[in-house]
Amino acid sequence: MRLASILVCCGLAATVAGTALAQDKPNPAISARKNIMQLYAFNLGQLGAMAKEAVAYDAEAASSAAGNLALLTQLDHSALWPQGTDNAADPNTRALPELWANFDDVVAKATALSEAATAMEAAAGTDLASLQAAMGGLGAACGACHKAYRAAEN
Repeated sequence: MRLASILVCCGLAATVAGTALAQDKPNPAISARKNIMQLYAFNLGQLGAMAKEAVAYDAEAASSAAGNLALLTQLDHSALWPQGTDNAADPNTRALPELWANFDDVVAKATALSEAATAMEAAAGTDLASLQAAMGGLGAACGACHKAYRAAEN
């Protein structure tokens, strides 16, 4: 009887621990969108470093980074933003609940980002001055969504 009680207790403990671990497992939509944002940041970082003249302007590298950004904005991101994946429901994200309440505005901001990325793609490989001129619009498009729908970093 004692062995049966121990096994039942161990089974319950394992179930509780498994449930707790399952809740700690990152939501795949949140993980995927964070990865997309890292790709944005990586490519923007390359362009920004050139625009600030922290690294030498390289037309080929600029064109590649800008092309990557343009392609990223063309992906269908809809599956990455399911209801209930905001920072109030999941501590693994900085997405504010207001994002889902104002989804038409989010779509408009995403369209503006795509247009700015397309403009950067056209400008990036031309020369440094063209890249620098396109950076303002691209940064503003990114910032517009982040300021409205992303919580400050802790």
